[in-house]
Amino acid sequence: MTNTGFEAALEDRNEIELTTTGRVSGNQTSRPVWFVTRGEKLYLVPVTGTDSQWYKNVVKTPSLQLAVDGTQHRAAATPVTDPGMVAQVVDEFRAKYGAKDVADYYPNPNVAVEVPLA
Repeated sequence: MTNTGFEAALEDRNEIELTTTGRVSGNQTSRPVWFVTRGEKLYLVPVTGTDSQWYKNVVKTPSLQLAVDGTQHRAAATPVTDPGMVAQVVDEFRAKYGAKDVADYYPNPNVAVEVPLA
């Protein structure tokens, strides 16, 4: 079943709130992130790749929450480490946000994260 309220809220948005569970503290932490969607999946790219704290948190505890415009979506994330797939996601980020901004904000796009929307 598709979470149509959350998916509808994603339209024309450039940023969503990501909440993960700290791998050491166990505390919930939130931050704004960019995203792209493809079919019934949403993709995130950690700003500093595998060095990003939120990425390390997702690897340890894949359950996360996304929020936009008062709607929320909980799901289990899957790290994307295949270089070809990561390159495709980064290309989609470039198309959505512009190549210069992606190059400026994502110095080491060596992984991505896949989140099912259904």
